[in-house]
Amino acid sequence: MNAKQLKILLTLAFIISLMSCKAQQIYPLITSLDNVPNMSHLKDTNDELQSFVGTYMSTYNGNNIILYITKENDKLFDYGNQKIYIDVLSVKYIVRNPSGTILQDTKNIISSPDDLKHTIYSTWITDNGNKAELIYNGTNCNVGFGSINLKKINSTQISWEYRPNDIVTTAAKCPPTLDTKIYLPETKDLIFTKQ
Repeated sequence: MNAKQLKILLTLAFIISLMSCKAQQIYPLITSLDNVPNMSHLKDTNDELQSFVGTYMSTYNGNNIILYITKENDKLFDYGNQKIYIDVLSVKYIVRNPSGTILQDTKNIISSPDDLKHTIYSTWITDNGNKAELIYNGTNCNVGFGSINLKKINSTQISWEYRPNDIVTTAAKCPPTLDTKIYLPETKDLIFTKQ
């Protein structure tokens, strides 16, 4: 093969590769997943997530809870027949008892797509960016799996509501040696203040 033929072959390969690539489509964050094709991006185009970002603190039943809320861009979610990249709020936390002993600390846990234990990610932003709906994947054996709603009260305070779907397990489903206690506050209208 001479240089001219090689150049033509490479040019054709490049054109074919461009034609086979689909441009990734970008949609606003509040777009329903039913309305987007596979491998699309739901982007925080209106900056709705940023006002939730920060470190927040509250006390519940004597325990001190610190939330570390960050924005994570292009988090890949696999819904089986559909994969979507979504800009999300990611929440890590530390819970301490009244004497200061750490009961649970997820601040430095790095989750993987195969192990979502302790993860909290936003699923929806409503009310012009003033409310965030999140999903908590629970602790060991998914105990505590449920929804968390955050509502902005003002620039330094958010209201918390956590509703677990599953709060117990059995030895048949989960080894009794694992800690399945839910340390997050199971309550509504708990106020967290930005630090």
